Amino acid sequence: MRASVLIPVKNGGALLGDVLDAVLAQHAPWPFEVIVMDSGSTDGSVDLVRSRGVRCETIAPEKFGHGRTRNQLASLSGGEFLVFITQDARPASADWLRHLVDACDAEPDVAGAFGPHLAHPDARAVTQRELAQHFAGFGQTQSVVRLEDQARFASDPGYRQWLHFFSNNNSCLRRSVWETLPFPEVAFAEDQTWALSAVEAGYGKAYAPQAAVFHSHDFGIWETLQRNFDEARSFQRSFGYDMQRSSLRALASAGLLARRDAGWLREAGLRGWGWVKKSAYMAGIELARTSGQFLGTKHRRLPAWLLGIISRDQALQRGRPA
Repeated sequence: MRASVLIPVKNGGALLGDVLDAVLAQHAPWPFEVIVMDSGSTDGSVDLVRSRGVRCETIAPEKFGHGRTRNQLASLSGGEFLVFITQDARPASADWLRHLVDACDAEPDVAGAFGPHLAHPDARAVTQRELAQHFAGFGQTQSVVRLEDQARFASDPGYRQWLHFFSNNNSCLRRSVWETLPFPEVAFAEDQTWALSAVEAGYGKAYAPQAAVFHSHDFGIWETLQRNFDEARSFQRSFGYDMQRSSLRALASAGLLARRDAGWLREAGLRGWGWVKKSAYMAGIELARTSGQFLGTKHRRLPAWLLGIISRDQALQRGRPA
């Protein structure tokens, strides 16, 4: 078996069917399998998966862990390469799988590869621009990077973050590497934590620009705050990054981002009252983003009851609305 496509699921909804259909339609020149691990869906996701002839294992909701569940999926699979996507990441072409696996197999020391995320066609203009800019930073051609500058790695957080960026919304791991370096047991960002360990161990990391998936979220204000809280808390715990060290800095950052968004909206063709309304709403989104980052950075100072409310990831895993 050349590749195993592994998908953790909980209440995947109708989009899960689209994702599975796109995976099953892949034009791969070698055999591959698809395995789903469901952790307590109540929306018929298990039946939806099995109706397509896809293997679906189940676990109790409290047994789910971002790293743990993916390690379980990998242990059930037989592929030489372990391909991870999420229930809301739909392959953008029928050659997605081939490109992703080829990138991971580009050189013998490559531990893993990742591909870009495309915004859904109906996503906000700002979301589309932001995703495009982010992944443009990794280049337009297939590439492999390694930790080659230890001094810069130690002193430059931007370089370090660029080296360990990785996303299990669209990733591929070499099984032989995973067997010695499985995903860590962390609450969030198991993908980037794994990638940091991999590059520090001397492995290469590949980028596959042709292996894109449609994956984007137009979160509301509260969801944006929650998501950024989870990310900032994880980055502080796992990497020692302080995303927002002070409330004043968070406020200033929100202002700069709001100004950027207003410019992007104007470039997208918005004018008049429509531009004013959208710009004001995006200002609220950006304030929520930087506030969540500030709270996540200062998570050790927050009471336990508040942590349970703010964390979107914890709410989703408990099965209640986030």
